[in-house]
Amino acid sequence: MSRGSSGIVVTLTVAAVAAVSFLAYQASANAPDTLAPKPKASSSSPATGHAKPKPTKDPLAVPGSSGTGMRVVYALGDRRVWLVNAKGKSTRTFKVMPSAVSALPGTYQVTSRSGSVTGSDGVPIEHVVRFATTNDVAIGFSAAQDGSMESPDPTLKAGGVRMSRADGNAVWTFATVGAKVVVVP
Repeated sequence: MSRGSSGIVVTLTVAAVAAVSFLAYQASANAPDTLAPKPKASSSSPATGHAKPKPTKDPLAVPGSSGTGMRVVYALGDRRVWLVNAKGKSTRTFKVMPSAVSALPGTYQVTSRSGSVTGSDGVPIEHVVRFATTNDVAIGFSAAQDGSMESPDPTLKAGGVRMSRADGNAVWTFATVGAKVVVVP
């Protein structure tokens, strides 16, 4: 090869490398993040991926918007009740089955109690703890004497918040007349 032709080859090689480099840069700049290479950890670089995970909310934790002190908390959306002691700690929590009529969110007091009656749906119930009235319907916690917690008939104007017999007994013991009941969304 002559000196002139080797200069041309070098020039063409440099131009080709430059063109390929430019195209590679353009392609990487426009590539979606899913195609981007993942960084590799090395002994000289700081560890990645060890950030503290965000704390997950405990689904059984007492709702923060439920006030303070000793109270019964009833979360309409979660269909859950908490019995909360004077220090703000839950002593018991459990699922409930609300009736067709519910109390509006707010703070109430237990107004009356009945040991054993027939519910407005015709079911024998026990440990009735009433705390609100909505559209002339008494709202309260109770347990069916047969232990059932079936979905209520939506056509009945009933306000019983049903729970298991064991949970009903716990509410009966905890929520005497005058006790605070907080209903949250």
